[in-house]
Amino acid sequence: MDQTCARCKRYKGPIRNTSPTASNGTIARSAANQPLPLVNIYNTLGVVGAATTKMYSERAQLREEIEGPGSFTFFAPSNQAWAALPTEILDALVSNVNIELLNALHYHMVNHRLTSEDLKHGSAFPSMYQDFNVHIHHYPNGIVTVNCARLVKTDQHATNGIVHVVDRVITAVTNNVHTFIDTDDDLETLRTAVAAAGLTQMLESDGHYTVFAPTNEAFEKIPPEMLKRILGDPVALRDLLNYHILKNMQCAESITSGTPLETLQGTVLEVGCDGSDMTLNGKAIIQKKDQLGTNGVVHYINELLIPDSAKTLLELAQGSVITTATKLFVDAGLGSHLSGSEALTILTPQNEAFKEGVTMTGELKKLLKNHILKEQLSSGVLYHRQELETLGGIKLRVLVYRNSLCIENSCIAAHDKTGRFGSMFTVDKVLTPPMGTIMDVLKSDDRFSLLVGAIQTAGLTELMNQAGPHTVFAPTNDAFSALPKADLNKLMGNPQELASVLKYHMAKEILVSGGVGSHTRLKPLQGDKLELNMRNQTVYINKVPVVEADLMATNGVVHAVGAIIKPLSPKVDREQADDPIRTASSMITDSRIGVKNDDLFQKVRKSISSRTMTRIQ
Repeated sequence: MDQTCARCKRYKGPIRNTSPTASNGTIARSAANQPLPLVNIYNTLGVVGAATTKMYSERAQLREEIEGPGSFTFFAPSNQAWAALPTEILDALVSNVNIELLNALHYHMVNHRLTSEDLKHGSAFPSMYQDFNVHIHHYPNGIVTVNCARLVKTDQHATNGIVHVVDRVITAVTNNVHTFIDTDDDLETLRTAVAAAGLTQMLESDGHYTVFAPTNEAFEKIPPEMLKRILGDPVALRDLLNYHILKNMQCAESITSGTPLETLQGTVLEVGCDGSDMTLNGKAIIQKKDQLGTNGVVHYINELLIPDSAKTLLELAQGSVITTATKLFVDAGLGSHLSGSEALTILTPQNEAFKEGVTMTGELKKLLKNHILKEQLSSGVLYHRQELETLGGIKLRVLVYRNSLCIENSCIAAHDKTGRFGSMFTVDKVLTPPMGTIMDVLKSDDRFSLLVGAIQTAGLTELMNQAGPHTVFAPTNDAFSALPKADLNKLMGNPQELASVLKYHMAKEILVSGGVGSHTRLKPLQGDKLELNMRNQTVYINKVPVVEADLMATNGVVHAVGAIIKPLSPKVDREQADDPIRTASSMITDSRIGVKNDDLFQKVRKSISSRTMTRIQ
């Protein structure tokens, strides 16, 4: 794709100083480097691609002036610029050559010499037509414009001045940008909105604004109830209109693809290219460009740009990655909360967080109510272990990790969207509200019946009911069954050894799956460390996979594992280390956790070293 859009496509770099082409096709050098004499402006026009301007200069009886003495600057339209004029405009100019055409050409002239070095950004120079100013903009990408016409050939020196070739015929600027809005019937709705928002005075004042002016058609494209709400809300209306106004003047020729444009509303517009069309926020909606005013420029657009700050929560939620959640919120009867003026924050899971064909149930309605927080928040103000109250009346915990920010098991997957009254956090999972203590969670799940018995035998029940926080990697019944029955019975008969094994599966902090990175370490209650990583959306602890993550409790979190976790020894070769169920006895007999029964170690290692890993469900 070329660097710039629309007519900018013909230009692929900053303006370079060039010299006139001589009649024999060679490039004429400047007087400083070549003894060839310069010619006057009239004759210079014929050799720099502005022969049509030369012809019209003679027809308008301007030739004598630009052949004679003086020091002029002529912004000369190229041959293509004249050819691009609508026939009716060109006919109107040449039908009265002594007045209209002469005035038009005089507006392209300044009564002293201006080199490209003199054409500073934001400068204005009185033209030779009633001293109406011509307006110069020199942009960071090297593009220079005069009244939004691009200079395509600069510093063409003549004996009586200098010629800069421009890519369009320019017209005198006499009105401010508000006048365009105030006098064009196609902008009637915008005119009403500007007055209601109190922006008239600003658009009449001195400045360098860019206004993307939505036409009546643009306003008609949005739902009538939404338009009525915004027009009746001065705060939302001002945000809407300021989102269409840039802080500086941008002619269409100056805009390059990928350039962020900051608006008065405080956010940016995304500018790109679609073929030869300039796009805003990915859409080719520019109808008419470069309507230049004394204090800025107006580009007409046929679609309204609605910033998040003017939207309700329900409108914010109407996005491609959260359509399922949006529908479910409405089906659950929560639409009134999301379209009203309550200060709320909604946690919207991505579409892939839901099973296919999910249907509304009483349990799901209750769950969705707990996805709405009772205050408007931004992720920037959240802090670790902060508690947030939901419409469902429960408290959710904020968990801050190095590379993720989570609310219970749901981690924020996209930038916040801040609406008129509420905010939206897009999250990666459906929320699992905490229900009971860790011991309650384990007792309610038949997969952990052996673990519950082991915790009671080891005297850890009270610990699992304490305030925490705790993370428990909970071996399932299958994990315990992988041990020989005799060795399991022996382990269960030794509360001290059993407590050591279980404490290696526990940590005194909350770590949900969304907080696990490529290399995460966790300090267990007993032992050296636990090594965690995420592969193929599965969490591994010391090579042991989690079969179900994020069973949330009021005092922590439980992750189900299908094997007993053992320490990773640096002496174990890579092939052995990658076997996630290598022997629970390696952990059981590790002196670092106080178990020294070598006989038990040997029996257990021999009995399960060749067992296969429990299949993840």
